[in-house]
Amino acid sequence: QVQLVESGGGWVRPGGSLRISCAASGFDSGRYAIGWFRQAQGKEREGILCISRGASGKLKGRFAIDRGNTKNMLYLQMNGLRPEDPAVYYCETNLEDRCDAPSKSGYAYWGQGTQVTVSS
Repeated sequence: QVQLVESGGGWVRPGGSLRISCAASGFDSGRYAIGWFRQAQGKEREGILCISRGASGKLKGRFAIDRGNTKNMLYLQMNGLRPEDPAVYYCETNLEDRCDAPSKSGYAYWGQGTQVTVSS
C-alpha cells in the first residue's frame, strides 16, 4: 500500500529556513519520480519541485529537493521564506519514472500535508 507522510512543518520568521520531510512506504521511492506541491489558503495547488528516477536532488531558486541518505525519504529545503510561502506542503508520486511522464494508471498518491507558516 503506497503511503506518503509529510512532517517538519511549522512556524518560521520571514527570511528563515525550514526543511520538511516526506516518508514513503509501500514502494521504493528511489525508483520513481516524486515531488513537492503546496496549496495556500484560497489558492490552487501548485507544483514546486520534482525529481525523476535516479536523481538525488534539484535546486530551484530558494527551494531544493533531495532524497537524503535514508531510503524512502524525500526532503524539501526552503530558504529565505517569504510571507507568500505559507501553505500546506504535500509530497506526491504517480509511480512513473520521470516527472514529466503522465500516470499510466491515471492515479496520483498524496500525503496528508504539513503546514508551513511564515510570519513575524
